[in-house]
Amino acid sequence: MARSVVIGTVPARLIHRLPSGMKLDAAALVEPTAVAVHDVRRSRLEAGESVVVIGGGPIGTLIALTAKARGAEVIICEINPQRIALARAMGLDALSPLDIDINLEIQQRTNNKGADVIFEVSGSQAGVDLMTEVAAVRARIVMVAIHPNRPQIDLFRFFWRELELLGARVYEPQDFDDALNLLASGAIDANAIITDRQPLSSIDQAFGNLSGNPEALKTLISIDEEASA
Repeated sequence: MARSVVIGTVPARLIHRLPSGMKLDAAALVEPTAVAVHDVRRSRLEAGESVVVIGGGPIGTLIALTAKARGAEVIICEINPQRIALARAMGLDALSPLDIDINLEIQQRTNNKGADVIFEVSGSQAGVDLMTEVAAVRARIVMVAIHPNRPQIDLFRFFWRELELLGARVYEPQDFDDALNLLASGAIDANAIITDRQPLSSIDQAFGNLSGNPEALKTLISIDEEASA
């Protein structure tokens, strides 16, 4: 069966060269990893700081891995047991607020200081409540999630602890370069993030399998019809 190929041009400044030997599977994750890199860069994270990532989905997991690669002490807060297991399999510390008091745990681990940087990736009111609760004095909070409704935020906590709230949206060229380095070096394991692989002919099924699947992070669609399900 013949395949149609569309050829076009893009500005050279938009092209990023893949590192030598980098597999295309890993290259497919550069864009979402660049999102995480941008989020972490916006936080002004420094090595040794304590980080809480609220929400262990694909972007939350990539943020946690990026922050860990930058030398931070990272905890993921997630309620889904399958995603907690996935995070732990990648060497991340993942905890559920359904099992323990997350704020108490953070305070104990930080000698009652709180977290230096918090990423809100859950898109939930509970996540917004937690982000100010666990924050240290002058902590930076990065709002990553898109909330379906306007959340209520504890502004008194912001005043009392001199907190910063930072927005983070998509990425810049530098973030793509950093994402390439993280994936090429193995600091982020592409095989762990790709939880399903499907051929192009099964793309509808792939989207169906991904929707609402607590065990899924990223699905790789291959144009090679020999790709395994």
